[in-house]
Order: sequence, then structure tokens, then C-alpha cells
Amino acid sequence: MHFIDLAVQQKRIRGKIEASIAAVLDHGKYIMGPEIKQLEDRLADYVGVSHAIGCASGTDALLMALMAHQVGPGDAVFTSPFTFIATAEVISLLGATPVFVDIDPRTYNIDASRLELAVQAVKKNAPSIHPIPRIDTTLQPKGIIAVDLFGLPADFEQLDAVAAKNDLFVIEDAAQSFGAELNGKKACAFGSIACTSFFPAKPLGCYGDGGMCFTNDGRLAEAMQSVRVHGKGHHKYDNVRIGINGRLDTLQAAVLLAKFDIFPEEIGLRRIVASRYTNMLQSKTDLLPPDMPLNYQCAWAQYSVLAKDGQHRDELQRHLKEAGIPTAVYYPKPLHLQTAYSYLGYQKGDFAVSEDYADRIFSLPMHPYLSEAAQETIVDAMANVK
Repeated sequence: MHFIDLAVQQKRIRGKIEASIAAVLDHGKYIMGPEIKQLEDRLADYVGVSHAIGCASGTDALLMALMAHQVGPGDAVFTSPFTFIATAEVISLLGATPVFVDIDPRTYNIDASRLELAVQAVKKNAPSIHPIPRIDTTLQPKGIIAVDLFGLPADFEQLDAVAAKNDLFVIEDAAQSFGAELNGKKACAFGSIACTSFFPAKPLGCYGDGGMCFTNDGRLAEAMQSVRVHGKGHHKYDNVRIGINGRLDTLQAAVLLAKFDIFPEEIGLRRIVASRYTNMLQSKTDLLPPDMPLNYQCAWAQYSVLAKDGQHRDELQRHLKEAGIPTAVYYPKPLHLQTAYSYLGYQKGDFAVSEDYADRIFSLPMHPYLSEAAQETIVDAMANVK
């Protein structure tokens, strides 16, 4: 059994993918070829925004978004400690400081109710209000990167309210949520800029690295288009800002165009698989399945469950492995406890929910083509593990 079965998908559309790649080989425009603009237009239309900017990875998308907002030393950017390091890494790469805020125990996303406390703690340099970096630098609140973890959008209504009150930008880290919805609005349409990833394992993935930024702000779009090509102005030897080599490969855009033709159907299939999991788990196990708040639609990049404790998780994973069923843990160590962020001085206990969930969470096989019979096998393998 595969954790993510990309081979089934490829078999469905192999001919279309090969034709798309052949078209690129025929025209030979391997850098910024016509497929880039075609993909940007199609995905911007799908999301419902004015501008889409293809780039080399989800990480570059986040970096470009921060650079468009002119983030730099002395700036505090608030984000979740329960995510992949790329979210915080890009903040640090620009000399700014990530300030972590614990997650909502229901959704695993940044807890908007705690965010205001964190902002005030930074403004007043008051760690008694909320844990903040224990560093000498005076920080100025600048923005928020809200992660849509496992494909579920963050609570952007509350986040936007905090941001507006404190004059902060909001970036949507939609690396896992392309295809999700909140109140009928598509993921990648929230915040001043939204960023997604086309890593192969994502709901819409290419055959390498790739990413995209989305915005309704023409000024930000222009800045990101410049940043992705070394700060390009009117031509490539007119450099108007510091930038990066962040272009999306034409071949990857061709693959994504072929895959996008079946993407809406696959999102529907993911939701069916997730619904089956939830029903089976509730009837056969004591595991806590993911919560689905009202008016949310998840993209189901992962289907993650909570064991009772770390020992229980180990036992469940052992039983599944013996049955030939792969699992994964996203994420085993919160960012505030990572060696790379030891300089911030955070301590164990600062973000109790993230730390607890890191010990208990694990993810089950998840993809659009997972059969009901396979799901029965997976759940039955866990049914008697106490």
C-alpha cells in the first residue's frame, strides 16, 4: 500500500502529460515559456483572484511574499510552531524574527484568540503576556503568516480582525490547501498574498518543485514578478530591487496544466475518502479524527489523527507497519524546540498544544484513489490497539 499513490493518477493522464511535455520540447522555451502564463491565468481564475505568479517552490513563494512586503531586520512576523520549518525559515532568511503562537486544538491552525496576546507582548516586550523570543533586539510587529495545515484554511475572519487592529499584513501559507474553501471562498484567496506549493505530494503537485503566489494587489504582484527574476525591471539587466532566481520551470507548468484538468474531480474524491475515514474511525476506534468546522471544506493534503499519547502512537504505527501500511508524523518536533531556533530562547511548555500534538499525531495513507476496502484494512489494523 502507498501513502500517496501518484502512479494511479499518472496512469489516468499519462498521454496528456506526455503531450504537454512534448509541446515544451517542440517550442524549446524552457524558461518562462507560454505554459507559465497559461497556468497562472487558469489558477488565478480558479481561485478567484486577479494575479498569480508562478515560482520555483512553495518556500520561494513565501520568501517572495515577504520580500514584496519589505520584511527585514527588527520585524516580528507571527506564525505557528506546528508546521514545516519553511514557514518560519523564510522569515529568518530576511533577518526578521518569527514569533510563534500556539495552535487551536480543534483545527491545528494558529489560534487567532491567542494572536492578539502575542502582538501585545511584542509591542510591550512583555513575555508575561505571551511567550516571545528572549532576545535583545527590539521587535516591531509587521505581519502574520497563517498556515492552512493539512489542507484546512485558517480562521481568516478572526486573523484579519487582529491584523487590521494592529496594522499587520496577512500571508496565507496555502502550501497544503489548494482546492480548500472557507465560507465559499477558495484557499489562496485570503490575505494580501497567498502562497502554495506544487511539491509532488501536494493535492496539486508537479514532478519536481514548484509554487505560486496569489494576490488581488497589482502593486504586490508587480513586486513579486520582479523579485522572482533577480529584481528585474524593464529588462533582465535593469535590476530595480534585490531578488532571487525563483522562476517556475516551463516543463513543470506543462505537467501542472495536464493535472489541473482532473484536479476538481480529485478534490471531490479526497473528501469522499476523508469522510469514509472519519465514519470508520468513529465506529471502530477511540482515535480522534480531524475536526471539520462549519462552512469549511478541506483539501485533505493529509488525514491526521490523534493517539492517546506517544506510546499509543508508537503501538498503532507498529501494528500498521506489520500490516504493510505506511504512516507518517507531521510534525514530530514543534519549531520553537528545533535546534535552528534555539537562539530565540523558547522553552518546552511555551506552546502546550503544539507540544502535546507533536507527541500524539500521525497521518494515514491519503489520496483520491484510496479504495474503501483499503481503508477498512487500515482502520481494522488499529481497531484493537488500546
